[in-house]
Amino acid sequence: MTDFLNAVSNSRGSVNQYTDRYIIGPTVELHLPFGFGAEFDVLYRHFSYNSTAALVDALITARASSSDWEFPLLAKKKFMSGPARPFVDVGISFSKLSGLSQTVQTLVAPNRLTTTTTSNPAELRTDYTKGFLLGGGVDIHFLILHISPEIRYTRWGSQKFNSSVLTGAVNALGGNLTSNQNQAEFLVGITF
Repeated sequence: MTDFLNAVSNSRGSVNQYTDRYIIGPTVELHLPFGFGAEFDVLYRHFSYNSTAALVDALITARASSSDWEFPLLAKKKFMSGPARPFVDVGISFSKLSGLSQTVQTLVAPNRLTTTTTSNPAELRTDYTKGFLLGGGVDIHFLILHISPEIRYTRWGSQKFNSSVLTGAVNALGGNLTSNQNQAEFLVGITF
């Protein structure tokens, strides 16, 4: 429901971000008495961003992509009985970037191209963060399946990316890039 990154272009160039709209991964849930439970997920998403700027004597482009892994641990409370049971959950989540790679190409007249690649771009603040989450949904029991649509909100403790506080590659190329500390997701869990 929210993008992983926020990108703002300016008059010097453009910054674009692309967050895959799917999140995928396994889930394990422990059912406890009185409608209580515990859940652990391993969630994966992919994202990328790029920036372009045409300077007086050069054309500079930066492209980066990465995977983000989230590890939510939740306490759940289900209400009522029957085939459709509303629930609320609360917990903590840990997030880790993997496979981050940024390639910067500079084309200077007359036709001199330089390319550099890094796994630690200037706009990266940290590749790990933790956060607090809460959510709610409905557990629908059908034969042996449990289908659980849910809306989940996570407030991350820190930003993974922030180019607005520095003059790094993205900021110099014409914009700001920040990671979203408020994350809203619509998830559908399928368990047996």
